[in-house]
Amino acid sequence: MLQLIQYTIESKLMPNQQTSKNNILRLSLPIPPGINEQYATVNGHRVITAVARRFKQEVKKKLATLEREGVLNKELRDHLRQGYLALLLEFYFETPLKRDLDGGLKIAQDALCEGLGLNDNRVVSIHLLKYIDPLHPHLDVELEALDDWRFDEEYTLLIVAD
Repeated sequence: MLQLIQYTIESKLMPNQQTSKNNILRLSLPIPPGINEQYATVNGHRVITAVARRFKQEVKKKLATLEREGVLNKELRDHLRQGYLALLLEFYFETPLKRDLDGGLKIAQDALCEGLGLNDNRVVSIHLLKYIDPLHPHLDVELEALDDWRFDEEYTLLIVAD
């Protein structure tokens, strides 16, 4: 038996192109470990490596510093906790071809969202850019709270009943 469920949203809107300073968190981080450095298999189980744990700790420290400086204030936290999010990651690598652009995406997104107490399933837009900075490799991040994000006007969800 196939059950058809239809969801309707009032209108079809795209993300609000206007941004407010109180909607965007900007920070600079170290380059995250590559995908092959993030997990190891121990006794048949996938576990996070010390390098990946260290990166996540560095992100938490950076967020705590921004909080102490007043950059990450209550108003910005409230905006980030409401609605959907857009993530911009600008990777500045030592060389142009040593690293894949997307290898650090998931750990950077997870570390940032965990550090802020956000669920990363609310990220609806991701933009990745690759640059070169051989003397100072780093990751510049912007996390934006989207004011007017809406999905398509109509959804159809098919559920197969047993």
